[in-house]
Amino acid sequence: MKNICAGLIAFASLQATAAGGNLEMKWDPGADECTTSDQKHLQVHHVDSTTVVLRQGLCIAYEANLLYLLVGKTRSLLIDTGAVEDPPTATLTVNAVEEILRMTGAAPTLLVVHTHGHQDHRAGDAAFAALPGVRIAPVETEPLRAFFGFRDWPNDLVQIALGDRIVDVIPTPGHHEDHVVFYDRNTRLLITGDFLLPGRLLVQDIDAYRTSARRVAEFAGKNPIDHALGAHIEMDAKGNLFASGATYHPDERALRLSAEDVTALPAALEDFNGFYSRHENYVVVNSMHNLMVVASVVILALGLLAAWARRLWTRPRRAISTGESG
Repeated sequence: MKNICAGLIAFASLQATAAGGNLEMKWDPGADECTTSDQKHLQVHHVDSTTVVLRQGLCIAYEANLLYLLVGKTRSLLIDTGAVEDPPTATLTVNAVEEILRMTGAAPTLLVVHTHGHQDHRAGDAAFAALPGVRIAPVETEPLRAFFGFRDWPNDLVQIALGDRIVDVIPTPGHHEDHVVFYDRNTRLLITGDFLLPGRLLVQDIDAYRTSARRVAEFAGKNPIDHALGAHIEMDAKGNLFASGATYHPDERALRLSAEDVTALPAALEDFNGFYSRHENYVVVNSMHNLMVVASVVILALGLLAAWARRLWTRPRRAISTGESG
């Protein structure tokens, strides 16, 4: 209960100071010992009166997912529902979104979509499904593409109309086969999920990732992008990665990446060695390849150990046998 109150206080205090906000976001750093610290469940930052970023606390879910609420005249768009499905935190997130919509006088209709189908981006879906006037995008491949209206995946773009606001949906498979990024024409923000973020760009399919990066770079050449905002922050201000699963992020790097980071991504992926490559604002990683290398090393080490043990076992037996025959 103490932690729940801390989360509620964080939401209330940020609501009181967030009007006319910007991209200078300061997030709670979490803690090494989460069980003994009062940690915020949720933080809310207003980029402007109709563009809101929500972050789930590091001690609640180490992924510390960032969610995006775009308020329109006829309906609003929530991008991702976060990594937490348990009632206290998931309900807090729902309540925060409801309060923002109430404060802005927005229409009650809410469309919930995801950058991709990994669990930490959709765990809160069930909590949002209980709201009236909510429509939630499916995560299965064919229903998802039909929901958005894609006819030639991943080559075409589609748009979501929010009344006085248009959001472009761009296919970006590579991290996940159904990954998309969203471009808000009003703010010129590119909301990139796990496709581009200050941290680990985890590769599932490098060829698809490279093609997606070229597609987004081409889009950026035709549409002004002020900043790219991803779904996680995994680096400190000096560009060092926090340990995977860390619940404490001291001196955390700013969330936003630049249009130059977007247009430079194709070249970074072309140079990817298949395992790990470091760049100023992110690291490209193929976890499966790295695991395969580790597994191969372990198997080789076990084989060498077994061969060494076999030699130790057979040498004394030969000596005894030779002695008896003499």
